Amino acid sequence: MLAVNATQFDLVHNVLSLTVAAMGAAAVFFFLQRSEVVPKYRIVVTLAGIVPMIACYNYYWLLNSWDSSFINVNGVIKATSHVYNEAYRYSDWLLTVPILLINLVLVIDLPKRQAQARCFVLGLMAAQMILLGYPGLTATDPATRWLWWGASMVPFGIILFQLYVSLAEAVRLQPEGVRHLVVAARFLTVVVWCTYPIIYLLPMFGLNGTSTFIVTQIAYAVADITAKAMFGILIFMIALRKSYPEGATQAAGTARMRQAA
Repeated sequence: MLAVNATQFDLVHNVLSLTVAAMGAAAVFFFLQRSEVVPKYRIVVTLAGIVPMIACYNYYWLLNSWDSSFINVNGVIKATSHVYNEAYRYSDWLLTVPILLINLVLVIDLPKRQAQARCFVLGLMAAQMILLGYPGLTATDPATRWLWWGASMVPFGIILFQLYVSLAEAVRLQPEGVRHLVVAARFLTVVVWCTYPIIYLLPMFGLNGTSTFIVTQIAYAVADITAKAMFGILIFMIALRKSYPEGATQAAGTARMRQAA
C-alpha cells in the first residue's frame, strides 16, 4: 500500500462515504417511485434502483477496506497489514454494467424478440469487458496491463456499435417527448464509460505514486455516481414520460366503458 498523509486519507474516505450515501439515496428514490409509472415500465424503475443498491453495498465494503488499511498514530497515517481491496469495485461493475445496458434497451421498448437479442448481446459483452479488465488491475508490468486493456476494449467496441448503430433506428423512432432523453442516456453512457479505460491507463503512462492513486479513487467514484445514479434518473424520466400518454389512453378507455355501461 502506498504511503498517504492525513489529508489524502480523509479525502478518499469522504469521497467513498459520499458515494455510499448517493447510491443509497438513489436506490431508495427509485424504489419509491415505481408506482409513478405504468406497470410495463416498473421493471425499468426497479432495475434503476437495484443498480445503485448493489453499488451502495460494494462501496460500503470498499470504504471499510480503506479505513482498515490505515491507522492514525499521533496524527501520522500508517499502513496496516490489511490491503485495500479494489476487487469490490469490479464485483460491483460485473453486476451493474450489464443491468445498465439491459435497462436502456428495456426503456426503449423494442419488439420482444429484438429486445431479447439486444439484451443478451449487450449483457454478455459488458460482463466480458469487466472480466477481461480485472487481470490487468492486478498486473505489475505495463505489458500485461496493456494486453488485458486491449482485450477488454474488444467487447467495449461491440457495445458502442450496438448503441450507436444497431439501436440508431429504434432511438429515432422514440416518441418526440422522450427522444432527447434517450439520446442523452445513450450519450451519457458512452462518455462516462470512456473515462474508465482512460483512468485504467494512467499507470501505463508512468503516472504512478500516491497522488495518481488518490486521483484514481476519486475519479472512479465520480464516474460511478454519474453512470448509475444520474443515468438512473434519465431512465426514470423516460419511463415516466412514456407513462403519461399510456396512462391517459387507459383512463380515456375506462371512461368510455363507464359511459357505455
